[in-house]
Amino acid sequence: MVIGIAGAVVASIIVLIVLFKLMWRVAEPNEALIISGSKHGEGLGFRTVTGRGTLVLPGIQVVRRLSLDLNEAELDVECVTKQGIPVHVKGVVIFKVGDDPVSIANAARRFLDQQKAMGQRVHNVFAGHLRSIVGGLTVEDMIRDRERMTGETRAASGSEMEKLGLIIDSLQIQEILDPTGYIENLAAPHAAAVHRDARIAAAEADRAATEAEQEAAARKAEATRNSGIQQAGYQAELDTAAARAQQAGPLAQAASRQEVVVQETKVAELEAHHREQQLQADVRKPADARAYETRTKAVADRDARISAAEALARETELKTAAEANRVKVAATAEAEATRARGLASAEATRATGEAEAAAAEARGLAQAEAARALGLAEAEAIKARAAALAENQEAVVAQQLAENWPQIVKAGAEAFGNVEHMVLLNGADGMADMFAKALTMGGTGLGLARQLLATMGADGAKAEPSATGKPPVPQVIPVQQEQARS
Repeated sequence: MVIGIAGAVVASIIVLIVLFKLMWRVAEPNEALIISGSKHGEGLGFRTVTGRGTLVLPGIQVVRRLSLDLNEAELDVECVTKQGIPVHVKGVVIFKVGDDPVSIANAARRFLDQQKAMGQRVHNVFAGHLRSIVGGLTVEDMIRDRERMTGETRAASGSEMEKLGLIIDSLQIQEILDPTGYIENLAAPHAAAVHRDARIAAAEADRAATEAEQEAAARKAEATRNSGIQQAGYQAELDTAAARAQQAGPLAQAASRQEVVVQETKVAELEAHHREQQLQADVRKPADARAYETRTKAVADRDARISAAEALARETELKTAAEANRVKVAATAEAEATRARGLASAEATRATGEAEAAAAEARGLAQAEAARALGLAEAEAIKARAAALAENQEAVVAQQLAENWPQIVKAGAEAFGNVEHMVLLNGADGMADMFAKALTMGGTGLGLARQLLATMGADGAKAEPSATGKPPVPQVIPVQQEQARS
């Protein structure tokens, strides 16, 4: 019982939670809930909810959502100015549904099911006021004081936008097009004056730059000249000092060279004597030793080559003898093998011929024995059939009829093949009687029996006497075998 109460409580809680989720609606930050279906205050007939949740009775109240997002309407209006000049004004209006309850209620009444049509409605409102305001302005006023045109248009459209529940976030006049070229012609004098002033200023700047460049070039040439004169003086002083230094140098070099030559002569004499002794020790004696070593090595190499040639000749002679012996042995072995293979092949051929002859003889004997046995068996069968026919002709005929009964029935049924309609008064019994009469009258059964008896009689009359002198045995051929042979 406690478990049942607890289950009921849990089920009730679950039902309440489900009902609460079905009835609870939450408005997103960028939307307003429009709840209709019950009486509300202030005579609106519906309730608006923004930024919070509320309970809704399913089936009694209906909840719809009104977007509070920003919307954009592009203005593309053809107007005529105070001067009668047609202009094309392009701009953009950014608007949204107001956040206050009155604006939300006004927008809900007008755009709840047509929120996508807001842009077109706003465009129509602004297009009418923009044409009216441009009609009281000149082209110069529109160009020089665009803020005035924007402010007047926004002020004129504000009251109507409030009635629609909309507020204007931004109004921008982006472009004023003049299909007649008035604006371009209006700007031509100013453009020409600006171009003239620009050319004059460019010419003045060019003249001043040229004068400054010429003055700078003159100063540069003067500085170059002064620098060259100073450099020439410095170079002359350098050349004089260098000549003096060049004259003093060779004299000092000659004196010092004389002393050096004397000392070098003495050193050369000592070095020549030293080289002679060094050559005796380093060249002549090692050369004599290398010559003796070379001669000794040449004699040893010659003796080694002679020994190697003699050994190679002996080795070649032994290899030749061994190869000849090997060829001789191989030829003898090949001849013996060939003779053995010939004898084996002849023996095999002879054995094969004898085996085939024996097999052919055995097959002939077997075929002859089989033919003889078959003939004896057929003769015994014919003899048995003749004896049976002589003893009990009716039984033989009955057997033949039984063996060929399907063909007999088929032949009897063909008698009804051309009958389109048949009326039988006694049902199945009448059909059996009719079929029996068809078989007996002119019938296949009696006709077949007569044919069998006639065939047996003809065969008995035409049978030839046997070699032993006994009367010939009539040959009984079944109708089925005769049909098969035909």
